[in-house]
Amino acid sequence: MELIKAYFPELNEKQLAQYEALYDLYTDWNSKINVISRKDIENLYPHHVLHSLGITKMMKFKSGSTVMDIGTGGGFPGIPLAIFFPEVQFHLVDSIGKKIKVGQAVAEAIGLENVTFRHCRAEEEKQLFDFVVSRAVMPLGDLVKISRKNIGKEQQNALPNGLICLKGGELQHEIQAYQKQAIVIELGEHFKEEFFQTKKVVYVPL
Repeated sequence: MELIKAYFPELNEKQLAQYEALYDLYTDWNSKINVISRKDIENLYPHHVLHSLGITKMMKFKSGSTVMDIGTGGGFPGIPLAIFFPEVQFHLVDSIGKKIKVGQAVAEAIGLENVTFRHCRAEEEKQLFDFVVSRAVMPLGDLVKISRKNIGKEQQNALPNGLICLKGGELQHEIQAYQKQAIVIELGEHFKEEFFQTKKVVYVPL
């Protein structure tokens, strides 16, 4: 939790209390439904919350924006982002019902009012959004294919509407087809923990 405070000193008391509550909630739910690897739960803040907030280094969503999180699992990156951007509407989608149930329970427990959830495959969701976000759920090309139908035409943010995803490791091959329009941010330049040395945020306009 200290990491979150150190990297984001602008957070207000309500937001800090919501982030603070995540540890006990996820620890409790994780003992019933495995949404985070058992070994990794004590790294909830660096590996899951802070990692999700890496997207803020690419984009500060404007008030009134709409964002869909594909393959959210138990709510990452959607829930940490929804706490960070209370004026932005988030829609979290996952094909595994029990993971969506965890996300809903956590959001409800911390009083998050700017999130909706749907248990379905991303291909089935037809609503339009300004952005789609995702955390390493599939190769970039597949994400682009699935997300394209969900991107609305009306622009209101600093970057054109599109896909913003969290990726790790060697991306040269995946990014090749989008080299001209893609923007890649190295999270290791923003967060000093070793975990972030290979982590990136990738934006592709759609």
